[in-house]
Amino acid sequence: MSVDLRPGESQESLLKRFRKAVAEARILPIVRQKRWFTSKSEVRRIKKQKAIRKARRTTTRFL
Repeated sequence: MSVDLRPGESQESLLKRFRKAVAEARILPIVRQKRWFTSKSEVRRIKKQKAIRKARRTTTRFL
């Protein structure tokens, strides 16, 4: 991610634009996930747990 300094722009506003661009590109969650290696079986297990939690939440809404 890169942000070019505009003429007459302060360092604070440049940093603010950079942080906003990083947030919009959703870079931080990807970096956090790739910080440690997770095996394929672990990824499948986590996805299965998320699906179970999501299904539990959606079924309780309709009752």
